[in-house]
Amino acid sequence: MAPPTPETPATVLVVEDERALAQVVADYLSRAGYEVVQVHTGLDGVSAVRADDPDLVVLDLGLPGLDGIEVCRQIRTFSDCYVIMLTARDDEIDKLLGLGVGADDYLTKPFSPRELVARAQAALRRPRPSKLPLDSGSGRTELRFNGLTVDVDAREVHLDGTPAPLTRTEFDLLAVLARQPRRVFTRRQLVDAVWGESWVGDEHIVDVHVAHVRRKLGDDPAETRYVDTVRGVGYRFAMEPQR
Repeated sequence: MAPPTPETPATVLVVEDERALAQVVADYLSRAGYEVVQVHTGLDGVSAVRADDPDLVVLDLGLPGLDGIEVCRQIRTFSDCYVIMLTARDDEIDKLLGLGVGADDYLTKPFSPRELVARAQAALRRPRPSKLPLDSGSGRTELRFNGLTVDVDAREVHLDGTPAPLTRTEFDLLAVLARQPRRVFTRRQLVDAVWGESWVGDEHIVDVHVAHVRRKLGDDPAETRYVDTVRGVGYRFAMEPQR
């Protein structure tokens, strides 16, 4: 997917069965300068991601038929677009399920359309790890650890020679940690580095994504190889890279 430019604005797909709400969201995103496509069923959402290759999907969790969880699961098999999940149920299980299949962020209804636009803007303009100010300055783009390779430029992770299927957000989080091993990052520092300094929301979103990274790297939270929890502070990458 080519990055959007001022001449080619980002495309946002809105998948929402409440047509009035979908139109309000689309209007706000359009006024913010985005190209917006609307669909109203899960099946149409999957098809639209294939056809339009959007930069970001605003995805309702409670779609009839093929729900948002399954839509997100399916599009993650062929697209790395950003996904903001919308849920009408203020229930942590729903939020974690949405993030567990590859959503980058979530909002609970009712929400402010302006907040949704701000979240979309934060996602679409956030820097990638190769350009982050937290870079160690070593100039290395491929980091090798015991059993793990993180290639920042290629945006690839291999575990014991096998590709690890990390989402864009999971990769960004791992890359920030791996480029400065043993450094302890607070949740806020990781939010600023991965989601952007303008991002506003629950900083515990970091915990959810760290859990997904650990699961995909085969890390046991009780005895981690790669990503450590530093109680009361945040997280750090546990290994020094191989020389």
